[in-house]
Amino acid sequence: MSVFAVKGDICYSTSPAKIEALNDGYVIVEAGRISGVTRNPPNISVHDYTGHIVIPGMTDLHTHAPQYPFRGLGMGMELLEWLDTLIFPEEGRYSDTSYAEQVYSSFAEAMRKSPTTRAVIFGTIHAHAANILSAKMESSGLVSYVGKVSMNRNAPDYLTEANPLEAVESWLSDTASYTSTKPILTPRFTPSCTDELMRGLGELRKKYDLPVQSHLSENVSEVQWVKELCPDSRSYADTYDRYGLLEAPSIMAHCVHLTDEEAGLLKERGTFIAHCPQSNMNLSSGIAPVRRYMNMGMNIGLATDVAGGMYISMFRAVADAVGVSKLRSVLAEKEEPLTFEEAFYLATMGGGKFFGLAGSFMPGYEADILVLSATDSRHSNLRERLEREICLAGDDVELSAKYAAGRKLF
Repeated sequence: MSVFAVKGDICYSTSPAKIEALNDGYVIVEAGRISGVTRNPPNISVHDYTGHIVIPGMTDLHTHAPQYPFRGLGMGMELLEWLDTLIFPEEGRYSDTSYAEQVYSSFAEAMRKSPTTRAVIFGTIHAHAANILSAKMESSGLVSYVGKVSMNRNAPDYLTEANPLEAVESWLSDTASYTSTKPILTPRFTPSCTDELMRGLGELRKKYDLPVQSHLSENVSEVQWVKELCPDSRSYADTYDRYGLLEAPSIMAHCVHLTDEEAGLLKERGTFIAHCPQSNMNLSSGIAPVRRYMNMGMNIGLATDVAGGMYISMFRAVADAVGVSKLRSVLAEKEEPLTFEEAFYLATMGGGKFFGLAGSFMPGYEADILVLSATDSRHSNLRERLEREICLAGDDVELSAKYAAGRKLF
């Protein structure tokens, strides 16, 4: 892979509290990784974006591709009603390969144009549809994990699998041909998975050395339901941990209502938390105590959680993370709200850590790069320009260029 530099006004995190900002700098890329940032013009090929803000690509730690057509619907419902009324019937449609082809083509193209360079994605129970989604994501150029969902109880017949473990193992055999899109085990959540299924997924995890994604402690009604379904478990988190499904690498989305014991368990296991601020607002789930998790040194990143979240853009997730933390600081415990620097870190380095070294321009990190289209210089302070561009953006983010793992996508 060639050596080149990207020139522009460069911003990137080096820690949760620090954004490095350099006007008219160069990000040096070699063999798909960052080799440094410099003010001095290098004697190599330069991709010149003078006047444009250049930042690391962002990682969406949790989103649902099949729910993409349903964004912005059912916002008057809470989680469980929303699933039964809207989401399960919609996901049932993915037994139709032509429908899966249509939606996943749109989803993958939207992701390609978005600020996301890495993503962890839920599919449905349908293996053929998961294969279509994987192919679309591979073609998009993004780096991703795609999961075929497993569920065998408390769902409509058309989403309840008779032999879910056989279905997963068969699907895994179809995923070997991809280079940028990898499989991830995906039990939907404890209420839709029997103990036998969870045990079997834990065994498959060990057999194939796979990561895991699921949901944990999203909604008060959901947490109560798990207590009723699993009376012998110490906690909701324990329903996963007893089968080895929290061991790193794993992602648990939401974690709004974790007990202190559960938070300590996730930290011990190295589990990543996918913070989904907009979805948690839309479905009346609450506000995750992200300040507490960060103070504990837990692994945490941001997520859009489409379609609970209406926007596919991670820029909106950054703005929402700051906003809901302010509400929590006033309405709940007196926690310090997140700063913009911290939310930007979560969207880049925080979530990128799930993929290894991703989400920064420090040496050795994979070269995920976004070049923002706006060149408004009325704000002379580069840090202020960055905050303004991200916080004013919705889904209509315009990028001049995008790179994933050193490959230029456009």
